[in-house]
Amino acid sequence: MELAGRKVVVVGAARSGIAAAAFARRRGAAVTLSDSAPAERLPALPPDLAAAGIVLELGGHRSETFTDADLIVVSPGVPHTIAPLAAARRRGVVVIGELELAARWLKAPVVAVTGTNGKTTVTQMIGDMLAASGRRVFVGGNIGRPLIAAVEGEPAPELVVAEVSSFQLDTADCFRPRVAVLLNISPDHLDRYPDMDAYARSKGRIFSRQGADDVAVLNGADARVRALAPPAGPLCTWFGARPAGEAGIDLKGEDLVLEGFDPSRGHLNGERFSLARLKLLGAHNRANAAAAVLAARLAGAAPAAIVRVLAEFTPLAHRLATVATIDGVRYVNDSKATNVDAVIQALAAFDVPVVLIAGGRDKGGGYEGLRPAVQAGVKRLVVLGEAAEAIASAVGTACPGGVVHAADMGEAVRLAHDSAGPGDVVLLAPACSSFDMFTDYACRGEAFAAAVRELGR
Repeated sequence: MELAGRKVVVVGAARSGIAAAAFARRRGAAVTLSDSAPAERLPALPPDLAAAGIVLELGGHRSETFTDADLIVVSPGVPHTIAPLAAARRRGVVVIGELELAARWLKAPVVAVTGTNGKTTVTQMIGDMLAASGRRVFVGGNIGRPLIAAVEGEPAPELVVAEVSSFQLDTADCFRPRVAVLLNISPDHLDRYPDMDAYARSKGRIFSRQGADDVAVLNGADARVRALAPPAGPLCTWFGARPAGEAGIDLKGEDLVLEGFDPSRGHLNGERFSLARLKLLGAHNRANAAAAVLAARLAGAAPAAIVRVLAEFTPLAHRLATVATIDGVRYVNDSKATNVDAVIQALAAFDVPVVLIAGGRDKGGGYEGLRPAVQAGVKRLVVLGEAAEAIASAVGTACPGGVVHAADMGEAVRLAHDSAGPGDVVLLAPACSSFDMFTDYACRGEAFAAAVRELGR
């Protein structure tokens, strides 16, 4: 893709947008970085943007800027339906995302991971397994480092491991991962998609450009994932539940075992990887580990390196991470549990009474699906944020200890502390996004941790 001399508009002045704008400018494009938010509502922009000749258009989008562009690069958080983008498409302007921009320049093969839950854990685990095997690996994408940074990495990566979201896949066309992983699909982002079918189709786009030399890694225990298995093109491999006669990985006791590969990969059959020392909580994290092992091995990771990473890998921040144990009560931060299914999985990781803190900004889809898990394991429910009343109405009667409302995270932690006893768990698992009260899920998790530390003083 030639950028020199072209008029490029990058929409969204967050991390990936800034990286895409800087990349395009270095390639000789005339770049405008546009964001609907005014400068004071944005994170501090790098001072060298303007010095590099990037035009900043903040506090609103000018339709003329979009329609006059040769190329528009959309950040994942920007809805694709905004009027200036629609006008540009009508004029024939090419609209892609930062993921697609990177894909058109990357030379290294890509291992890509998507799914509703578990993406970051699996992405990082695969990256660690490949790095431990001596490979030069770039880990990024939706995980925090924009994928476009891999294009100019020095030294150049041998492999790229990328977390990709449905939003990123929506604006991808030529993106072709060598190994594509689809972990699971459950209700999420229904504030952005019209229904579950549309959301699932976006996830399935990860396989759309794969060919016969590529591999798809799919969760056989998830009916929505099974329905998206490509009928032709890549080799389909399975974790969670392996269809008869198909290749993949099985859980046998405490071991993951590779089975079902044809003679071209027959050396993989029978390889075993122990989970006995896995530090991650919950059955869902065993499934995550299975997906990571399968993908990493197919991407060339060494068995000994995989075993070592399985034993040493620790929970990532804000994902079922223990903050402290105070007066016999364990406080666990799962701020990344931003949908109902993630909360159900988090609750299933504990066999002791849980005081659950939930709430935030609603993402669509409802909360009734939480009722069985709340009834079975939640001692009391503490709700906060914009969705507090919706959660309380949907599941409050299922909670044996009832529901209490908190005005902020500090009060939520104090109320949870008052409700918990020795041996219990206080779990932050919001089932919502964070944007009503916090800048992101990490900020929310840090506020929870800070409030917990206050208890210990």
